[in-house]
Amino acid sequence: MSVFDETITLNSGVKIPKLALGVWEIPDDEVAKAVESAIEIGYKHIDTAQAYGNERGVGEGVRNSGVDRDKLFVNSKVAAELKNYDDAKKSIDETLHKMDIDYLDMMIIHNPQPWKEVNQSNDRHFEGNLEAWRALEDSVKEGKLKTIGVSSFNKEDLDNLIKNSDTKPAVNQVQVHIGDTPLDIIKYSQDNDIAVEAFSPVAHGAALKDDRIVEMAKKYNVSVPQLCIRYDWQLNTIILPKSANPEHMKSNAELDFEISDEDMKTLAGIDNMDYGDASAYPVFGGKM
Repeated sequence: MSVFDETITLNSGVKIPKLALGVWEIPDDEVAKAVESAIEIGYKHIDTAQAYGNERGVGEGVRNSGVDRDKLFVNSKVAAELKNYDDAKKSIDETLHKMDIDYLDMMIIHNPQPWKEVNQSNDRHFEGNLEAWRALEDSVKEGKLKTIGVSSFNKEDLDNLIKNSDTKPAVNQVQVHIGDTPLDIIKYSQDNDIAVEAFSPVAHGAALKDDRIVEMAKKYNVSVPQLCIRYDWQLNTIILPKSANPEHMKSNAELDFEISDEDMKTLAGIDNMDYGDASAYPVFGGKM
């Protein structure tokens, strides 16, 4: 079976392909071409977000790919700032209109906190997240979304939705890469039948410059991105490597090797990554 055909069945019964194309920072006027290339290579899962400003282009790429819509899995994210029902609900309709597609396979809340509060505030916006969640639930009932999930939610954030709504999140999309492996939230999510999606698998390029990771990749005779993606794969996560380069898209999917248990432990123990310029991003602890 090709890696593109490997799926995880979500708690909603929807099947999600384990390998996706991430499109953060790919400009709207270039992303359609990237999406078309990825689908031609075999990718069936595309992950965008309102905050990326490229939903229109992603929709164009999906429509022009020549592949039947029901063979593809398309996800977007409600902007982290939208913490009330009306704004969240309206934003879902705007996304579908921008992308010019009839439905999304999944939509998720981009963060429990507005970006400028991430790593800066203790306010988890429980009430606002329930409001946004209700907008997602209603959009499922209306046939606009197949399934719904969240991103960067901690245990308390997940519990808030599980206890106070009718729908358990299907996924929790979290940052998982060698150098930052949040085993506690991975385990808590998976124990609660919430699939984990791993974003920034190559640590925004920081992994390429980390000697410990470079050495391990040499041992397996693979590239650093391949090692990083395979590492997340063996944690049973859905992986979202970002690329606009078809050669990289191809090599990112060449995962036909296995990291030993001992080396998985070694890689899980790596910390103190140097994120360079990327350390300005809130997910890496920066301020907005």
